[in-house]
Order: sequence, then C-alpha cells, then structure tokens
Amino acid sequence: MPDECFEHPRLAALYDPLDPDRGDLDAYVRIAAEFGARRVLDIGCGTGVLALRLAGRGIEVVAVDPAGASVDVARSKPGADRVRWICGDATDLPPLAVDLVTMTANVAQAVVEPRAWCGTLRGAYAALRPGGRLVFETRDPARRAWEEWNRETSYAVTDVPGTGAVESWVELLDVTGPLVTFRWTYVFTADGEVLTSESTLRFREREEVAEDLAAEGYALDAVRDAPDRPGREFVFVARRPL
Repeated sequence: MPDECFEHPRLAALYDPLDPDRGDLDAYVRIAAEFGARRVLDIGCGTGVLALRLAGRGIEVVAVDPAGASVDVARSKPGADRVRWICGDATDLPPLAVDLVTMTANVAQAVVEPRAWCGTLRGAYAALRPGGRLVFETRDPARRAWEEWNRETSYAVTDVPGTGAVESWVELLDVTGPLVTFRWTYVFTADGEVLTSESTLRFREREEVAEDLAAEGYALDAVRDAPDRPGREFVFVARRPL
C-alpha cells in the first residue's frame, strides 16, 4: 500500500509545494537525451513532475504509480494529456517496448520486500525493448542519511496557495538492518488538522543491487554518482541485452 503522504488527497496535494526544487530530475532528463529515448516508462511517477518534463520534450511517456491521489494530482496538471497515466505498479503493465525505464528519488528504496523488488525489476525488464535501459538511484548505506532525519533539521513552515501555512517535519522511528522507518508530520494551521505519514526504505548495498539486476537478466552498464548529491547515492544504469 502507498504511504499516506502519497495516497491521502490532502497530503498528495502538498507534495509539489513542499518540495518545489526538483533539480534531482535534471540528470534523468539528460539521460533520456543521452540514450536518445523516444519512449519512456516512469515507475513511481508520483505527481508526474518528470513525466511531464519528458513529455514536454516530445517524448512518449507512460507513467505508473500505485497512489491514486498522486496520479490524480498529476492528471490535473497542464500538459497531462500528453502522458499515459496508470494507477498501479510495474508488475502488471501492458506491452510497452520502451527505450528507457526510470525510478527517481526514493522509488527503488520504497520497494522494501525482496519479492516485490524482484517483481519490479522483472516488470521493468518486460517493458523495455531489447537494448533499452533501466536507470534508478539508491542511497549509499555507508553515508547513513537517516541520521539527519529529525525535527531540528527538517522543521519548516510553508505557505501553500489555497491551503495556508503548513508546518512539517520528519522524525526517525526505527533502524533495523537495511530497513529505516520514519514519520512525517503535517500541521494545517488554517483548520488545525494534523496528519502523519510513516514510510520505510530499504538501504541496499551496491553489490546487492548489482546481483539483483543480474538475476533478472540485466547487463549492468555503469554505476554513476548522483550529480545533485555527489558521494551519497548510486545511480544504476542497466540494460536489457539485445
């Protein structure tokens, strides 16, 4: 089930206003150009920021996400009619034969169960044409990013048009092996409503991801650095062999 921050309509509407700087997506736009991608599948598309950027460049985009509220936000945006939106996941897609599959931000890590992760990789593989590529990022566990997830460093008050001021902050709840659980809190000052959303991410080692890709038939072309967070993330570039 999707986390509340993506599935609850009031929280899904906050996603873009609370995180307006999506410079992390620039690398994916460049990658699409680098590989000459004309058809792209964006898994975990959320509110559709990357999908719409790619579609605006004339790329045919299919965008899939299990959170209906987030997909509704995406469908309401200008230019949304240029994207094929699917509410679901990578395990049940129509035949696509795309040039590129993307999973941005925390999408890959949000698939925490090993069986679901393998199913996601398998679904992406089936969606690719021979020679097509899967590109996604995952945080380097050695950097222990979760140690910075606390109220002191994350507290913010954002003035959201049509909503008013919203307080938000994150708190770390648990670290058990590769699984890290945290909770976001949102306070709507206009009416006093308080909503929370708990999430769990799996921090996979580089070698583990490489083995998972090989097990599903991919050829690993490269593991790059994330240009917006150098030294903190792995960007995997995998290919469906010809």
